[in-house]
Amino acid sequence: MSLTPPSSRAPAADQATTASSSASAAFTYPDCPGGLPPQSASAEGRAIFTDAYAVIPRDVQRDITTSFLPGWQATRMWVLARPMTGFSETFSHYLVETTAGGGSDTPENDASAEAVIFVTGGTLRLTIDGTAHDMVAGGYAFVPAGAAWSLHATGSTPAVWHWIRKRYVPAEGVSAPDAFVTSDADASPIPMPDCDGLWATTRFVDPADMRHDMHVNIVTFQPGGCIPFAETHVMEHGLFILQGTGDYLLNTSWVEVAAGDFLWLRAFCPQACTATGSEPFRYLLYKDVNRHMPLSPGGL
Repeated sequence: MSLTPPSSRAPAADQATTASSSASAAFTYPDCPGGLPPQSASAEGRAIFTDAYAVIPRDVQRDITTSFLPGWQATRMWVLARPMTGFSETFSHYLVETTAGGGSDTPENDASAEAVIFVTGGTLRLTIDGTAHDMVAGGYAFVPAGAAWSLHATGSTPAVWHWIRKRYVPAEGVSAPDAFVTSDADASPIPMPDCDGLWATTRFVDPADMRHDMHVNIVTFQPGGCIPFAETHVMEHGLFILQGTGDYLLNTSWVEVAAGDFLWLRAFCPQACTATGSEPFRYLLYKDVNRHMPLSPGGL
């Protein structure tokens, strides 16, 4: 395995983005995928599935790969991750498009499921236990397990958002976490030590808060920034590339990634990355945290 990324890269295709309507114009997010390639297109591409990781690039997130759920109106979902025995077992990740007036008053059928909602386009109204929150691109919400909630698109253009779900694991002597709503722009990135400002993490939850058993952060690298070693750890990951381009080490292979791509890593898959291009390289990152390891497979 080489820790040196490729020295050159082809231009990443299909990277359309939408600017955040939040306070920071520097943040951009991918627009909605879909459509269908022409008959002249080649089926060879960047999609990869191995026993350690998967790469689901933007250009395979097409109309015919969407799913629909009971109780949801005018809503389609790309299921990017789901619990799979022997692979990644703790979470699901949906990329969702809800058109004007669509949504659900009964969104979740599992009372043990907690969720993070992250908006990348359009506008929506999220109501949690009777309190309504209007959200735009960059909006971030945590919905605790057992909460009564609803979600509806409110603008003239579709709302595009991420729905990350995990079964909450209670801990003795620790209370359940509360709901909260914030935004990408309102949370300050925290520079990583000894990185000269090239690597920072936006944490929406205090890592020392034992109430939370999952974190969904945003990781930002300035051009040329990198993870300088092969991280190899117990946390599973789902990474959705929000902005920019990068070379990403997955197990023993370097993969070129760009905005709209999704990376799915099982526990202990070695990983590292280098930001390429002239803009920040940013991704939404799920990981399971703060709980004992179950002593039987699938115990989470």
